[in-house]
Amino acid sequence: MTADCPFCARIADGEYDDEPRRGCYVFPPLNPVTPGHLLVVPGEHVRDASVAPATAAAVMQQAALVVQRLGGDANIITSIGPAATQTVPHLHIHVVPRREGDGLYLPWTGQQRGGAS
Repeated sequence: MTADCPFCARIADGEYDDEPRRGCYVFPPLNPVTPGHLLVVPGEHVRDASVAPATAAAVMQQAALVVQRLGGDANIITSIGPAATQTVPHLHIHVVPRREGDGLYLPWTGQQRGGAS
């Protein structure tokens, strides 16, 4: 755990699951982009996926299990570094449930703004 990491601080304070799932905590982000948006975060402090690929693989496996449990379509997204939109320097994977026409625009998909294509 790292004292200046907001995820580590909240884990230490018991704000998230009392019992991590396979070493990961699952909780909603402060600003969800779709209903049901969740973060999957390892209990150990790891800056990002490039630093600890094995930990990243375990977190991705847990994210996939979350998607299975939720059912339906989803994006599973992680970022590495500020230029890639990582705002918290602790590995985390976004599980973003998707629905046709949900309005979340991802430019690399060919979607048109304002809805799914």
